[in-house]
Amino acid sequence: MALFPLETALAVGLGANLSSCHGPPESTLRWVVPRLSDLLLDWGDAEAGDLRCSSFLKTQPLGGPPGQDAYCNAVLLISHVQRPPSEMAALELLEHMQHLERSCGRDRQREQRWGPRTLDLDLLFWGELRLEHPRLMLPHPRLHLRGFVLEPLLEVMQGSAAPRSPDQPETAARDRGC
Repeated sequence: MALFPLETALAVGLGANLSSCHGPPESTLRWVVPRLSDLLLDWGDAEAGDLRCSSFLKTQPLGGPPGQDAYCNAVLLISHVQRPPSEMAALELLEHMQHLERSCGRDRQREQRWGPRTLDLDLLFWGELRLEHPRLMLPHPRLHLRGFVLEPLLEVMQGSAAPRSPDQPETAARDRGC
């Protein structure tokens, strides 16, 4: 993934801050990454070499009810999706992603907005597709406001670990894992 071709790229944000049937949040993400990767590669007719997963990032909740546990976040990026971008295909992918969320115990009907979650999968963007559908907006409308998405997204776009501040390497290293 030497060059990043936006017109064929697709990114999914992953997050969890509640335990699921697969264990604590980091265990849930470790369980879902290979399944989501297989789904994305098959659905997008992509090559395994075009897929990257960021490292896991521990972050504090943004908004929502007070007292939530920290989140474990990551981003999966495919640089070359062969499937042409369309509303129908994006909604199909969303349905597959929500099925994975449900398999980890997420119940969208009962949860509180921006509340704790066993698994949250967000389609961040798909090439240059612009979509305003009641179930899905692309690119993700708050993508630019979320450091917990931007940091891992930048990491996978660059193809390397996120830069660390030279004057605080220990703090940066401690904050990386979940």
